[in-house]
Amino acid sequence: MIKRIPLVLVALLSLSACYQPERNCADFKDGKFSFTATIDGEEHTTIFERRGDIEIEHFGGKSDTSSVRWINPCEYVVRKLHPKNMAEEKSIHMKILSTTKDSYTFEYRLVGSPNRSTGTAIKVD
Repeated sequence: MIKRIPLVLVALLSLSACYQPERNCADFKDGKFSFTATIDGEEHTTIFERRGDIEIEHFGGKSDTSSVRWINPCEYVVRKLHPKNMAEEKSIHMKILSTTKDSYTFEYRLVGSPNRSTGTAIKVD
């Protein structure tokens, strides 16, 4: 009986290791999305629209345009077309981790940086 418990445990762990979250990334390649982040204790919402290789972001009453370069169906790099400072010149690597019917969870980081953050974008159109 004692020998069977580890075998059952190994079988359960093996099955759970095969689990892959749903990733229908193509459903989120183009569209209008909303993303809310907490900055200095306050929630801020960004609306962005992605069409082809262009993304337009609306935040704080201002708009900004970025280029989008898809690496594979679930990863892309965003780079501001008209950066206003050195920080905005850096590209951002985006990776879609999982999807639902109307949202996706993603990981993002500055290209070359090991620091990663996650967020969820909701499709609004």
